[in-house]
Formats: sequence, C-alpha cells, structure tokens
Amino acid sequence: MTDPTVNRRRFLEVSAAAPLARLGMGRASAETSARSSSTAPDASAPPSTLPVSLVVNHQRRQLELDPRTTLLDALREKLGLVGAKKGCDHGQCGACTVHVGDRRVLSCLTLAASVTEPVSTIEGLASESGVLHPMQQAFIDHDGFQCGYCTPGQIMSAIACVREGHADDDDEIREYMSGNLCRCAAYPNIVAAIRQARSAGAFDQDRSKG
Repeated sequence: MTDPTVNRRRFLEVSAAAPLARLGMGRASAETSARSSSTAPDASAPPSTLPVSLVVNHQRRQLELDPRTTLLDALREKLGLVGAKKGCDHGQCGACTVHVGDRRVLSCLTLAASVTEPVSTIEGLASESGVLHPMQQAFIDHDGFQCGYCTPGQIMSAIACVREGHADDDDEIREYMSGNLCRCAAYPNIVAAIRQARSAGAFDQDRSKG
C-alpha cells in the first residue's frame, strides 16, 4: 500500500537530495584522504645519504652518498675521476670498466656502497713519475684507439684479460674482450696491443698468482 504521507512533491524533494548527499559524502572522503596523504611519508623523496669509504687508486676516500649511487657516478661526479665513461649505462658496452680488487667490473652496474675492495681506474695505472703502464703504451704503439671514448674501459679490460690468463692467442683475446665495444672498430689494433703487452712479460707475476 502506498504511504499516504508521501506525496509527489515530497518524492521529488527526497529524490533530488539523495545525489547531493552522496556528493557531500564523496567530498568529505576526498578531503579526509587528502589530509591523510599530506601527513604520510613522501615515497618519492630521496633516501638519506650514508657514509661510504672507498680506496681508489691507493687513496682512501670518504664520501656521503645516496645508497643508490653507482660506483661509476661516485667516481665521476664525486671524485672527479672521469676516465671511466658512461656509455650505455646498462652494462653492455664496457666503457665503464674498472678493477675492484683483482676483478674487472662494470661500474655502472655496481653500487658504490657495496664495494669493499680497492678500486683501480685508468687514472691510477701510470707510475708516480709518469711512466705509462705497458698496456697503455701498447695501445699508443698500435693505435688501439680512434675517438678514445671506449679506450679507458678497453685498457682496463685488456689488463684483466692478460692477468686472468685469457690472452694466449688472438681468438682467446677476442673472446674475452668481447664485452668491450669499439664503435670506431679498432679491434685488430686492440688485439695487437694486447699481444705486445702480454709478450713484454709485465703480467707474468700477476698470472702466476692466479
């Protein structure tokens, strides 16, 4: 049975008021959500820095770094050691190769805060008197570079290649240097340079340790 107290005018008033009430509730909910989000931590804010101690080219360096800082960015932007290059920034070109301990590493994929062994870069190869490392000299003798952008990474990988005992012949050199790209295609000269440095005997002691 129809409620006799509800007439047409009352029905229209109630029907019109319902959406407005829902709108008001929606606004209140949105305002509450906005207030909550304004007091919540900003997820996009950078994390605080942390102290990082690195031994780079025989020198202890103390840094304050974002935990996400790569070793490459720490070397280039914090220490001014720009020999290691940022090429692909995805670990595919080898331009950022440095040594950590006795290993060659891709510094663009290595977090600086994770490094506990000494770091060697292209800047630390020459002697204090300015005498070039045998591999550096071999690259000059055989014109193992053209634009030079990839050369620091090539040299660091080449030294590791010989130390690791992977330079017995040209095919082996090419295989173990394949992670270092040269857009100028100086590959034959690079192989020749590695042969010269290997033959000089400068790495015999290092190879005997491995």
